Amino acid sequence: MRITDLLKPEAVAIDASASTRDEVIDQLVALHVAAGNVTDATAYKAGVLAREAEFSTAVGEGIAIPHAKVAAVAQAGLAAMTVPAGVDWNAPDEKPCDLVFMIAAPEGKNNLHLEMLAKLSALLMHEDFAAELRAAKTPEEFLAAIDAAEAARDEAEATREAAAAQPKAAASDWPEVLAITACPTGIAHTYMAAENLEKKAAELGVTLKAETQGSAGAKNVLTAEEIAHCKGVVIAADKNVDLSRFDGKPVYVTNVSAGINDAEKLIDVVLSGKAPIHHNAGGAAAPIEAGEAESAWHKVYKHLMNGVSHMLPFVIGGGILTAIAFLVDQPGLGTAAYGSSIPAAALFKTIGGEAFGLMLPILAGYIASSIADRPGLAPGFVGGLFAKAGYDFAYLGTLDSTALVSGGFIAALFAGFAAGYITLGIERACDKLPSSLEGIKPMLIYPILGVLAIGVVMLALNPLFAWINTALNGFLASLGTSNIVILGMVLGGMMSVDMGGPFNKAAYVFGTAALDPSSGLGATGQVIMASVMVGGMVPPLAIALSTTFFKNRWSKSDRNAGLVNYIMGLSFISEGAIPFAAADPGHVLPSCIIGSAIAGGLSAAFGCTSPAPHGGAWVTAVIGNPVMWLVACLVGSIVGCLILSLWKKPLNTD
Repeated sequence: MRITDLLKPEAVAIDASASTRDEVIDQLVALHVAAGNVTDATAYKAGVLAREAEFSTAVGEGIAIPHAKVAAVAQAGLAAMTVPAGVDWNAPDEKPCDLVFMIAAPEGKNNLHLEMLAKLSALLMHEDFAAELRAAKTPEEFLAAIDAAEAARDEAEATREAAAAQPKAAASDWPEVLAITACPTGIAHTYMAAENLEKKAAELGVTLKAETQGSAGAKNVLTAEEIAHCKGVVIAADKNVDLSRFDGKPVYVTNVSAGINDAEKLIDVVLSGKAPIHHNAGGAAAPIEAGEAESAWHKVYKHLMNGVSHMLPFVIGGGILTAIAFLVDQPGLGTAAYGSSIPAAALFKTIGGEAFGLMLPILAGYIASSIADRPGLAPGFVGGLFAKAGYDFAYLGTLDSTALVSGGFIAALFAGFAAGYITLGIERACDKLPSSLEGIKPMLIYPILGVLAIGVVMLALNPLFAWINTALNGFLASLGTSNIVILGMVLGGMMSVDMGGPFNKAAYVFGTAALDPSSGLGATGQVIMASVMVGGMVPPLAIALSTTFFKNRWSKSDRNAGLVNYIMGLSFISEGAIPFAAADPGHVLPSCIIGSAIAGGLSAAFGCTSPAPHGGAWVTAVIGNPVMWLVACLVGSIVGCLILSLWKKPLNTD
């Protein structure tokens, strides 16, 4: 299939007039509807804006490629537009965008559209091709330029593949530089960086092969022979890339944007011998220049989120199964065996409890793995287990587990970071060992020393974490009604600050950690979780109410999209509000934060509890004081709706 099979003449607009990004998006969505690609323009636009809220789809050089994969798309398709005046799209090079392609991808379908996008992204890296598209006077000229460029690229690709399949007679026959490109979504930036690196290498007379790790899987995969013969490797990626196959080779790691904008510099770093030698024990290689290095906070946040993202499935799955156990066990209500007094309840509680119990080891293990790669995983898990159990040196003399006090979530966080950096230290110390021991390092030396070291550290420090955890739990348990209300307001408000970002995640992780039986918080932990969940439900509901009852503040497409937010809000999916917040953050965010804070505070004031860490209104059956919890949600949503609706000015037109 060719690109033009997905791009119809009626989906191409030449020399369009628009002054903002949103106007361009509206026109492109209309083109998709006209071409029969999209059945629900409002839902599709919401998906596009949600993607833009993550980070701009502008790739530089006046090009933007917005996209969304949603159920509102009937068939994969493209829409395109030239905008001679250009619009601000928050591009990395700060240039206005005048050439825009919008991709519509249906849910549950294959990734054929991604293959077309890979081709399109690569072609757009050639200035002559982009200039030809900008100069087109009709949709037919536009499509003809794409067909011609794609045919030339396919021919060049076939020639290159044939050459690669030929036996290599000399070292000079192998690629001099290898590269891997990847971005979080695995779409446009991945392929554009690869194409630009290959194009720039050809201009410099250098042979380069780039592997793309995109949404459709790895393409143009580097072989062991190519790695063995290359002079070095460039990693241009905004997500973790496994570097284990490059042990002993010069590896330069940077972001995917550098692959698009600074390809010549990246190639020079490798060929000039400035790239550091990568060792499997050492995790990812670091950028050379201080200006390209990550900030200390960003590194910490990235490692933490790696742990949290791996932990959440255990928390959500185990937590909801445990909540179901209490729902099922009506005969045991009011007894000490409540939750497991009958076999059906015991089934859910046993499975859910074991899954939830893995929360702290998983968190610590994957934090350590993010820091030190695979060698950090085992020490991290062990450190998390020690944090959960509360083992200390006194235990070694008595083996009395009844005296142990868990260090809880704080101890697990420490264990993850400590295990990661201890493992890095061990790896660097082992660099001095004879090369004959290289093979046994990852399988013998690192696990033994790493697990032993983190075990000793946690035995020594667990009493401190146990004291902190006990003091924190005692403080929370002793809070009066007014104080727990303040905590509920703070956590509820945090859920709306960035709707899925660091503040939202921090509040959510705090709430789920409070549910852990080892936290010792009991019912107080469930009060905290109820405030967190109700706070996260408010943003979509406040927007849905506003679009329903204050129609003159919203366009018709916004009102249609607002209906979806009823479901998203009731399902505890705060991200449903992102498209609206991205379009009007000044009005939406403060309104939602206030509404969420009120809901969280009321939930705590009413003494509502939630043993489930997710589910929203669909787990109301297991909520303690469910009626007042729903009241708290409704009041917070109405307050957010009123502030937003009265603050926004009525529209002049529909």
